[in-house]
Amino acid sequence: MNVNRTQAPTVHDAIDFEYFLPDINATVLDNGIPLYWLNAGVQDVVEVDWAFPAGIWYEANPGAANAVAALLKNGTSTLSAHQINEALEFYGASLKVNTGNDFSTLSLHCLCKHLPSVLPIVFQLLTDAVFPESELQIFKTNAIQRLSVNLKQCEFVANQRIDALLFGEDHPYGRFTKKEVLENLQREMLVVHYNRQYALLNAKIFMAGHVGQEQVNLVNKLFGSFKTAPVLSTLPNYNIPPFNLQKEHIVNDNEGVQGAIRIGSIFPNRHHPHYAPMVVLNTLFGGYFGSRLMSNIREDKGYTYGIYSSITPYVNSGSLIIQTEAGRDVLEAAVNEVYFEMEKLCTEDISQDELLLVKNYLLGNLLGDLDGPFSILQRWRTLIMIGFTKEHFTNNIHIYKTVTPAQLKQLAGHYYVKSRFHEVVVV
Repeated sequence: MNVNRTQAPTVHDAIDFEYFLPDINATVLDNGIPLYWLNAGVQDVVEVDWAFPAGIWYEANPGAANAVAALLKNGTSTLSAHQINEALEFYGASLKVNTGNDFSTLSLHCLCKHLPSVLPIVFQLLTDAVFPESELQIFKTNAIQRLSVNLKQCEFVANQRIDALLFGEDHPYGRFTKKEVLENLQREMLVVHYNRQYALLNAKIFMAGHVGQEQVNLVNKLFGSFKTAPVLSTLPNYNIPPFNLQKEHIVNDNEGVQGAIRIGSIFPNRHHPHYAPMVVLNTLFGGYFGSRLMSNIREDKGYTYGIYSSITPYVNSGSLIIQTEAGRDVLEAAVNEVYFEMEKLCTEDISQDELLLVKNYLLGNLLGDLDGPFSILQRWRTLIMIGFTKEHFTNNIHIYKTVTPAQLKQLAGHYYVKSRFHEVVVV
């Protein structure tokens, strides 16, 4: 084909593309565990995830969820922590345990040819972890030392306090680690959380990479043969305290020259109809490097190196938080500028050009998220764990493309109101 190199190719905006989430295969193992798998990519690699309802929301004892996640790989009745790590390293495998407010996930990455050797190790961890007392003591010592260091950092303290103001210190989403919690951790607390929340039949398994029916059969042979009754745990119920506007100014370091600002409010979860259009509005406000907050407070005023606004969705609620660090002498001015930009969102119309730029940025990032089997699997895992289907993804794309300045201005008048926001400043 002859190419006319004197003529530039047509440039397309990201908003003009069609976005498709590849289908995922769904099957059920012999014992009822759901397995979702995606055959994509050309490299001989695979990711397998085991997702459990084992986050902070489900812990009966504060600190247990994070401790279990940290120590899950540290020994079974037949394998020591050293032996487990040595075996994973021998096969070039990576196994990470991540826990959050709602879910915990084991993520395995390895070559497909090593899957038969590595899966039995994971099976032992999920059915026979013992949490040795010696490993727990090491964890507690390290965690207490790490907490002591972090508490000297203004941004760490600010993050703790804003969550506590939003949800309450007794709520899982507002609870933060304290030294006495770490000191009081007992092995029995970890065993209780592990036996109840990591019960294998309560898992959802996700797999992606250069995989097919052979790998599905391999997972079923090992994990589908586990015969026991599922552990049914009662879903805890926590109430967010009634709204009472609070502002905290904390002096963490008398000699500090920089402070941390957190301005936050409660926000609905992904199931709320306002969530998708608010993703667009929040991106415009403070969700990327060219946002209004960045243009004003970094570029124009020079108060900070960076300022962002983020929406964090949980299963049972969510938060909208503006965060930045700024010089001690300009903290108050920076806070005032945040509220100034909020007021502009509520009172002034957004131009079509600015909105198009934001939509292109948002959808352009989404293109990257759909590149590669592991990224696609992560998006599917999020949808499935919170009860959505592919249609939810499609509907969100439609909203990103079609939401109007008038609709966003109306949303701003509801969510970006100064009286809704708690404020924490730590120096």
